[in-house]
Amino acid sequence: MLAVEGLGFAYSRGGEELFDGLSHEFTPGAVTAVTGPSGRGKSTLLYVLGLMLTPTRGKVLLDGEAVSSAPDAVRARVRAHRIGFVFQDSALDPTRTVLDSVVEPALYAGWRLGRARGRGRDLLEQMGVGARADHRPGEISGGQAQRVAVCRALVTDPVVILADEPTGNLDRDNAAQVLTALSAAATGGGGGGSGGGDGVPRTVLIATHDPFVIDHADEVLSL
Repeated sequence: MLAVEGLGFAYSRGGEELFDGLSHEFTPGAVTAVTGPSGRGKSTLLYVLGLMLTPTRGKVLLDGEAVSSAPDAVRARVRAHRIGFVFQDSALDPTRTVLDSVVEPALYAGWRLGRARGRGRDLLEQMGVGARADHRPGEISGGQAQRVAVCRALVTDPVVILADEPTGNLDRDNAAQVLTALSAAATGGGGGGSGGGDGVPRTVLIATHDPFVIDHADEVLSL
């Protein structure tokens, strides 16, 4: 269970604080759309939940543990093993193959190369981009690149998936494919890059202002 209690964040001492002491429990097995006007901190919230930023006040809880106040080494371990990230521009290394980009989080989490590459190829096949595994990002379309980014987020079977405007640069067909994959990941279902179909519910958050995404979400958190 991912939750926040009394959350506040400011980028500088004395600066404007975001989130107004937000307390919220995110539902496992559901896709939550995080919405709100520009400047309300949608992306910032994902970085706080992903333990890349530390709250000014309050805490982030994962399975009841206040992970936001844990030592750096513990936070890094939680990020590596339990959290997957999808960014708006896919953030793939242009000098490396698609498969290498997908398996990177698994290697960081301590997986052996053979296991990581096998898992990565399976996910790419599920997302319909298996034939592109040995291509570089410049050789695939934007929609394909974002599906690759979803595979990278799922490769370690994280319990939390944080997606920052993952459909912002996509047409509706590609956006629908990405949302289908994230929804399947939330429920632990099979197919479409779902994270293996293991039946384990995951918490999926999507920061977005797109009505198409909001309509496809199970829950909405407005900031």
